[in-house]
Amino acid sequence: MTASATVSTAGWRLKQPSIIPGFGLTLGFSLAYLSLIILIPIAGLLWRTAELGWSGFFAIFSDERTIRALYVSFGTAFIAAVINVVFGTLLAWVLTRYRFPGRRLIDAMVDLPFALPTAVAGIAFASLYAPNGWIGSLFMPFRIAFTPIGIVIALIFIGLPFVVRTVQPIMEEIDKEVEEAAATLGANRFQTIFNVLLPGLTPALLTGFALAFARGVGEYGSVIFIAGNIPYVSEIAPLLIVIRLEEFNYAGATAIATIMLLISFAMLLVINLIQAWSRRRYGNV
Repeated sequence: MTASATVSTAGWRLKQPSIIPGFGLTLGFSLAYLSLIILIPIAGLLWRTAELGWSGFFAIFSDERTIRALYVSFGTAFIAAVINVVFGTLLAWVLTRYRFPGRRLIDAMVDLPFALPTAVAGIAFASLYAPNGWIGSLFMPFRIAFTPIGIVIALIFIGLPFVVRTVQPIMEEIDKEVEEAAATLGANRFQTIFNVLLPGLTPALLTGFALAFARGVGEYGSVIFIAGNIPYVSEIAPLLIVIRLEEFNYAGATAIATIMLLISFAMLLVINLIQAWSRRRYGNV
């Protein structure tokens, strides 16, 4: 066989040679896992929603209660994610750049929302921020619990670790010499932050925002206790889905879930496009 024939044959291979065997087995396992966990449930969701027809689907989508529930879920999740990006970045900066007593304890407490059951967090927040709670009583007659503000507080709690743990490794890779070089060239602190540090952190910040936002949209356990669950005011979309299931309105529940899926997918697609643009813009490919 000639060299050109060898090259031609190699060009038609489905995979490149690797020193690690098992490509077919691992690929098959990955596809099976992806199908069982993601593709088949989503297909079932869309199939059950299709039973309503376009008229039934748009009737649910245009229902005022559904619109308000979606507005509360996505609006509070967005606000909480933005707040987490700001304060999560500051917390990651403190943990990365400074050494102080109790630093390891604070670093461990960041992961507390991962380990704490969400229902426990919701009950704790409802007790603290209720009108007769330790914190809620200080703000009377302004109410925090049983309003969308209480939902934002709960979502900040459960979304903060996603931002901190996403941004922190990237901050650790940034050399302090870069900041010192910017200072020697005459840049003040704000110029160093916005022109030197933030461009490199932008993809990580967007990733942390997307994770915190996605977690907040579907959060249920820590929200229902502090939300008050008042229709048209503080009722979240996941709770409305549960209500439709309890009414045995399975098609209506899947329709609301499909609407949430489509909106979430569109927003995450936009975030991923912005991430790709920022990587090309700042050279972080």
